[in-house]
Amino acid sequence: MKNRPKKNQQDNFFGRVYDVVKCIPAGRVTSYGAIARFIGSPQSSRMVGWAMNSSHLQHENIPAHRVVNRNGMLTGKHHFRHESLMQELLESEGIFVEDDRILHFDKHFWDPYKELI
Repeated sequence: MKNRPKKNQQDNFFGRVYDVVKCIPAGRVTSYGAIARFIGSPQSSRMVGWAMNSSHLQHENIPAHRVVNRNGMLTGKHHFRHESLMQELLESEGIFVEDDRILHFDKHFWDPYKELI
């Protein structure tokens, strides 16, 4: 059985994003665009990024380090406590990063459409 996102208490855009991000397993990553498409707002990749930037304000853990751009770049790294934290968290899960880009991105990519539907 697939790991479906649980209904967020607040039925808003950021809440829907967080519901998906919480389903990303350790050792896998997805993109802002993949999340935007999955929640029915394909033109809202940037807003997914804003949600990730605010994720540290949530009461529960949101694994924002597992969300990168469509090329596997760590574009959100500047929003962590220190710039290397995003890379450190990914590497602790077995994902290697070189020059702010995930190596073998296709191998680690988690597609919400394939995994949650």
